Amino acid sequence: MLLPARTFRLPVALLLSLLACFVRGNQVEVRVEGGYPALQDNAEAFLGEVEGRSADSLRRYAPRAVDQIKTALRALGYYRPEITWEIVGEGLATLRLTVEPGEPVRVVSREVAINGPASSDPAFSGDLPQHPAEGDVLDHGAYTRLRDTITNRARRLGYFDGRFEERSLQVNPEEGTARIRLVYASGERYRLGAVTFAPGHGFSEDLLEDFVTFEPGTLYHSDKVATLSRDLSNSGYFAGVDVNADAASARNLEIPVEVQLTPRERRSVAAGVGFSTDVGPRLRGNWREHWINEYGFRRGLEAELSEPRQNLSGWYELPLDPPMTDSIRFSAGYQHEKIEDVESDILTLGQQWKHQLESDWTQVLSLRWEGERFRIGDDPAETSSLLLPGVSYSKLHSDSPLDPSRGYRLQLEVSGAHQAVLSDVDILHVMFLARSVYTVADRHRFLTRARFGGVATNRFRDVPPSLRFFAGGDQSVRGYGYETLSPEDEGGTAVGGRYLMVGGFEYQYEFRNNWRAAMFFDHGNAVDDLLDPLASGAGIGIRWVSPVGPLRLDVAKGLDPQFGGGWRVHFSMGPEL
Repeated sequence: MLLPARTFRLPVALLLSLLACFVRGNQVEVRVEGGYPALQDNAEAFLGEVEGRSADSLRRYAPRAVDQIKTALRALGYYRPEITWEIVGEGLATLRLTVEPGEPVRVVSREVAINGPASSDPAFSGDLPQHPAEGDVLDHGAYTRLRDTITNRARRLGYFDGRFEERSLQVNPEEGTARIRLVYASGERYRLGAVTFAPGHGFSEDLLEDFVTFEPGTLYHSDKVATLSRDLSNSGYFAGVDVNADAASARNLEIPVEVQLTPRERRSVAAGVGFSTDVGPRLRGNWREHWINEYGFRRGLEAELSEPRQNLSGWYELPLDPPMTDSIRFSAGYQHEKIEDVESDILTLGQQWKHQLESDWTQVLSLRWEGERFRIGDDPAETSSLLLPGVSYSKLHSDSPLDPSRGYRLQLEVSGAHQAVLSDVDILHVMFLARSVYTVADRHRFLTRARFGGVATNRFRDVPPSLRFFAGGDQSVRGYGYETLSPEDEGGTAVGGRYLMVGGFEYQYEFRNNWRAAMFFDHGNAVDDLLDPLASGAGIGIRWVSPVGPLRLDVAKGLDPQFGGGWRVHFSMGPEL
């Protein structure tokens, strides 16, 4: 069947347009002889794209192109190249340039001297860039980095009167030599003065002063100023923070620090929708009063609604010194949960004292009362009342809060109850968690996780379900249902175990920006005896790093049918650590 000519016009026009773009993008070709990829890349970068020129236009452009290539090569130490060019073709022709780099200029002497007080300051004079070094091919970029490192360190460490007494790079292209001489006079180091807060912020001066981690007279360091700004911004009290430490206002080498604060809106309300295969659709909401009074007290309400779990909790928090890390929180909450054969209603009242240790570990001392009404299988409902003092230690090291490329989390929690102190049963409850992520060559990620728990008690049947252990699900052993891995009673009802042992290994490959393919293996169970068999699961998945955090979709196979293993799809979201 013959088609009308106009049917072909659009495809043919599009093809010709694309072909023209391709040709125009290749109107200048550079070939650096001898295998010098850095020189090749720099020459092409200086030239840029040349398109839409006739053969005569390219002939007129050729001398300029030669000069641009010479400039590109000089930046990397090649001052005497031989460059030839020719025009190939007519119409949309090609300018072809052939480059013989010649012998490079090499550094024959390097003198870097720091005079003044900074000469004895290891933070300034230590670990300066080693290149360009004697014998190196001259790299103007490396020389500029060396010079700028000295200048930037002076500003960062407070040597604001510093200057170069001599700054020279002498190049002799004929001899192929370069001599570097940098002599820097630092002057005296400035100090940080008193911190003052501009009026109008509405907060107690005592609270604000607790954010200041340096004393007047402390040697200046820009990191100290940045830390003050960051801590105030992260406090949750302010919509705007402006910290000014200008050397121009210094007196006797002491810089006053002036802080302008803009309080945030006192209250906020937030709501969100989530989904995971463990609990299905989930609604969350919270109301917060970010500051109640001038002392920075705050409070909030949080609620969660899903098919297996509904809870409502409230809290009241008092900042301590330092308020960036330390606080006391009082809380109360109610939760109803029904998962598989276990149904429970829990009422809690508690207090937590959070304290940052010098080792960067976070310590939390807690005391909570927990009243629980629960039913397991067809057994009659039971009640439990426990007063649980506890302590936990945690440490998070990560290069990104949302999507870390490397880091780890460690957490240990210990709590207990005794019949002599408002409790129905003696309990010692321990939980340990470890997670890590490590990235190799930007695209290969390795994730490991382990979770161990145990409960010691004189009467396990009186331990409420909230303190027993269950395994299986998105964040546990994939390939099994949520909290279905557990010891069972004579009727086949999952009753929870004395111990928890769960571990997993995952490999991810980033095949496209923010998209990763994954392979994983999980192993673990909730058991009554440490020698009891464990369940295994393996599978593949895909990860998308969305603006709100990673989303994970997995297809897993439980490898142990006796534990209910089979093919399952798992979906979850949130940071890896």
